[in-house]
Amino acid sequence: MHTAALAELGIGDEWSYEAIEVEPDGFEALVRSLPDEGFAGVNVTVPHKLAALALADSESAAAQAIGAANTLSFDGASIAAENTDAVGISGAIGAPVDGKRALVLGAGGSARAAVYALRNAGAAVSIWNRTTEKAASLAKEFRVESRESRVEPADFDLLLNATTLGLDQASARPPTHGDLKAFPFTADSLSERQVVVDLVYGPHETALATEARRRGARVIDGLDVLVHQGAASLRIWTGLEPPLETMRAAARES
Repeated sequence: MHTAALAELGIGDEWSYEAIEVEPDGFEALVRSLPDEGFAGVNVTVPHKLAALALADSESAAAQAIGAANTLSFDGASIAAENTDAVGISGAIGAPVDGKRALVLGAGGSARAAVYALRNAGAAVSIWNRTTEKAASLAKEFRVESRESRVEPADFDLLLNATTLGLDQASARPPTHGDLKAFPFTADSLSERQVVVDLVYGPHETALATEARRRGARVIDGLDVLVHQGAASLRIWTGLEPPLETMRAAARES
């Protein structure tokens, strides 16, 4: 995805994007060595997002509020932290959510980014999690509402799944028809008036995405969120506008 974007931008001969695996105990030393090796920055994945924020010399408002960084940029010896997960979610939705009612499913790192993005864009956000205490704690921190037990999708314009529910379906097999048992609502309660964002992605569509699409909802999957998140990072590092369609096509083919 990034390689395709760099090539289309005409800087593929000067820039490259590569994967670097590192254990937690070697993360900080590796990051601090990268500027001298010519790196402009890095994307950071689990389990290093908290450590990335902690070692940075400065952080954006988003990274600070979300409590994690997925993008680091280097300026000499200085390290700046950013979190583009929220930008990725907003970019993938691609429409105003001001005044809309949004339900975020989950209370982990991705849910934090989703709540931050939606709340800051003017949505009325509610949080549901299988562990109600976690939902209540996150809701209190971001000054939004938490929901317990079952919820009614008709109460919401937008539903966003930030849990791992459906990961096995996306990774290994096509989803079972109507298999939404772990969610706090039934498939029949979804409708064409809703936007459903499922951050889970893989070779197969999840049951949530399949059932929402079957009922006419607009469905956005995690791969499209990843494209917008990656584009935001490239924009920070290069100062250029990344080609989204090229990145999306490359991501779908990989």
